[in-house]
Amino acid sequence: MHFSIPDTAECSDEGGAYTAFNIHVNGVAHCSVRYSQLHHFNEQMKKEFGQANLPPFPPKKLALFTLTPQQIEERREQLERYIQIVSQDPEIIGSDVFNSFLNQAQQETQKAEPESVELDVFLMNGHKISVSIMSTDQTDDVLETVASQIELSDDFVYYFALFLVKKEKDGGNSIVRKLQEFESPYISLKTAESEAKHRIVLRKNFWEPSMDNDLLDDRIAMNLLYVQAVNDIERGWVFAAKDVHKQLAALQAKGSKKEYLKLARTQKSYGFIQFKPCVTDFPQPNCPVIVSAGNRELNFRIKVANNQVKEGIFKVTRMRCWRITTQIPETNGANAHGDSKDLKPKLEVAFEYLVAKDKLQWITIESDQAILISMCLQGMVDELIMKKQGGRIKRPQDRVKRSQSRQFLRKDGKTALPKSISAPGHLGTPDTNGDENVSAAQRAKDSVRRISDKFSSVTLKSTSRNTRGPAALVENDVFEDSYIGDDDL
Repeated sequence: MHFSIPDTAECSDEGGAYTAFNIHVNGVAHCSVRYSQLHHFNEQMKKEFGQANLPPFPPKKLALFTLTPQQIEERREQLERYIQIVSQDPEIIGSDVFNSFLNQAQQETQKAEPESVELDVFLMNGHKISVSIMSTDQTDDVLETVASQIELSDDFVYYFALFLVKKEKDGGNSIVRKLQEFESPYISLKTAESEAKHRIVLRKNFWEPSMDNDLLDDRIAMNLLYVQAVNDIERGWVFAAKDVHKQLAALQAKGSKKEYLKLARTQKSYGFIQFKPCVTDFPQPNCPVIVSAGNRELNFRIKVANNQVKEGIFKVTRMRCWRITTQIPETNGANAHGDSKDLKPKLEVAFEYLVAKDKLQWITIESDQAILISMCLQGMVDELIMKKQGGRIKRPQDRVKRSQSRQFLRKDGKTALPKSISAPGHLGTPDTNGDENVSAAQRAKDSVRRISDKFSSVTLKSTSRNTRGPAALVENDVFEDSYIGDDDL
């Protein structure tokens, strides 16, 4: 996940004026919190993981002095660095303290009180599933409610996930992001709807095509796969020859869903997510490209001279790391109309790729879906690690009850207790007990130090444009010698 604090806001309440720090998650505004709330959060993290296992937290200033704009900006950068580092650790982001804080902060920011509501969740073909939930229910609670309503087996619930999808001006739909456990889908949808038309969609949540086999003998799960496959083929995300399209159409007309899926799975880019047209610097700068992600790779369809299209395939296991950067165009204070607000920052995702033995090269994609591309890469990496460790997709019974006594510090300085909620498990739950001698704190320590070192070593590429904040660099844990041999190069 990608956390940032791109800006601040000056606010006031009965206690006086204060600065609020706006936390964005995966490119979307999530919550607004005070320094004191983040300080309280860090104190809880220290109790959970130990001070030595966490990055430095920005120190308090004397209450007698008001911070200058420069000091506020310095604090914003320090807080952003802190949350970016801790959010790279799976032990931390899967913890009660982390998810509770972000969920409660979202509720407070949106002034959301728990109430019974109806939420519409859609399939990719537009079929609507209406569920009764509490407005503050978290993502996994809503997913399990949807699964229960359509009678999906507990074994297959987390083969699927809830996604926020935007209705584009041309009538098409684009995936914005996967909803995370620390947010409330009802609140997130309501927030997104204030800017454009959105809906919540149920899609599959795995990348390896062979994992379809787990679902084909379950009527409900197989039907969900079928609906998505038909939609992906109709919108051109799956490449198939004309004769194959005819065979698929005939199977669809007969209602032969399982046979349809078996044939669809043999086609190129089955199960891929395709992103909106964007620009890459490979093989040369400013190349128009269609990027798609799936089956352990990024696929480039690059438009070259004479309107020809060339294909490039980049395997996840050959990416050493990747990063997100935000490029802010030079404005000199205003655009041609005298208004600098219309100049939007440009998002880029870049990955360091093993193009030849002992030769690494940075390849950059400029896209407003850069964070989604990064999340897809992380999803494929997580799945590879899960399979390597002999794990499996989690099930509802793998979730554990969260502490009902954990306190959340509100903006007014008062503490509150969150309602009883459930904690998320990992993407892959090992079938064995694992090494009990390695504590969660030690794993967090190792991961945080590794990521912290990575942040310190990042050097942004030179540019005539401004770059906001440090690059959010993600180290690829499956970039190993065991995955890459001479035959792969």
